[in-house]
Amino acid sequence: MGEDRKLRILMANAGLDVEERDAKAITRALRDAGFEVIFTHLDHAADGIVFSAIQEDANAIGLWSDIEDTTPLFEPILEQLQAQGIGDIVVFGGGVIPHEMIDELLAAGVRRIFPRDASAEEVIEFLRKEASPMEGGLS
Repeated sequence: MGEDRKLRILMANAGLDVEERDAKAITRALRDAGFEVIFTHLDHAADGIVFSAIQEDANAIGLWSDIEDTTPLFEPILEQLQAQGIGDIVVFGGGVIPHEMIDELLAAGVRRIFPRDASAEEVIEFLRKEASPMEGGLS
């Protein structure tokens, strides 16, 4: 990755989750690591999330949740990214994701699901490897 452009990550607190603790902690860690992070709440449909990713020129979209209502959001976001011709934006997630859903999400195109106890360093390493401007995003 060139030093002239930081990775831009659209981080979203997913669904009806009002806790935000984990999402905000990951957001802070990514910012501290030098990423540009746009934090939003996902209280709108997949097309709104994709629109935000386009507007922000995001390399990746991260969906994070402290409750188990996140999984229905992933597939519509992936479908919208494909429909817009930007399916190479990395979609990842974490927090409380039911274990039985992880394989299904990965098969649908989610690049990685992090368990709630994943370290910030794991997420940072993943994004540096998988979401470089050459790999994902609109650059």
